[in-house]
Amino acid sequence: MGLVNHTVVTHFILLGIPNANGLQTILFLTFLAFYLCTLLGNLIIFSAILTNPRLHTPMYFFLCNLSLLDIGISSISIPKYLTVLWGQSRVISLGRCMSQVFFGHFLGSTKCLLHTVMAYDQYVAICHPLRYLLIMNRRVCTLLAAGTWIISSFHATILTSLSFTLPYCGSNMVDYFFCDIFPVGKLACADTYFFLTNIGLVPMTCFLLILASYIRIMYSVLNMNSAKGWRKAACTCASHLVVETLFFGPCALIYTQPQRSKVLVTAVQIFGNVVTPMLNPAIYMLRNKEVKASLKKLRGGSNACTVMWSSCRNCT
Repeated sequence: MGLVNHTVVTHFILLGIPNANGLQTILFLTFLAFYLCTLLGNLIIFSAILTNPRLHTPMYFFLCNLSLLDIGISSISIPKYLTVLWGQSRVISLGRCMSQVFFGHFLGSTKCLLHTVMAYDQYVAICHPLRYLLIMNRRVCTLLAAGTWIISSFHATILTSLSFTLPYCGSNMVDYFFCDIFPVGKLACADTYFFLTNIGLVPMTCFLLILASYIRIMYSVLNMNSAKGWRKAACTCASHLVVETLFFGPCALIYTQPQRSKVLVTAVQIFGNVVTPMLNPAIYMLRNKEVKASLKKLRGGSNACTVMWSSCRNCT
């Protein structure tokens, strides 16, 4: 039996976005703008919720967690890619590459589970309104939120360990703008098909649980005789449904299609990691009357805030 020459990989080289030669300045300014907007928007949401006692409810507690996750997800890949676009080295050490893979799946899995918890919160609020505060008490909310972070840390540790214990055959060119399991796994000289195709089990399981929650919510709404009840249920779920669609849409395209176009997956990954975290604060601010009121209070009731949201439809 012949011996296979396995080299010890100490670093990787990020090749970046395909077909982006000559667009470095435009991409740098675009990514920087998205990143700064993401940081600003999510920090504003986080501050508005913390400073307003009326928003210290389960829904807004989970929304604070979501804002932290959006900041973290954006911070995994964008700063390094900005340095690459600025003309700095494309080299990323093995340790930093492992960190990107770990935190990418840690925060991504946490976000999946958090969306599931938020869907359950919506279910309890609409289907069991009289027992809502009893069911979703502070202890339960803390356990649910902590559980999402703890479970995801174990999940990400397993995935990262499996990824970087694979044998590599020399090439260290990552055909992507950050380290992820798919582009790194392609460099291994072992069969990774089963491993890579099962990465999507967590988002798929979460999606099915969320779907079950909303089927039950829809059933309850259809049995309502009050138009006000319909409107209140739609208002409660609207923002969450939009955010879930923006999150699970890219996940479905990335993790359920191992044989996929490089151009498609790059565009989808950029949308999921760069654009969506910036959109989430806007969605919740535009659709939520209480958040807008808290933002006004946070800014001292300035006219600028009033003008900004004056055209938005109040959700009552």
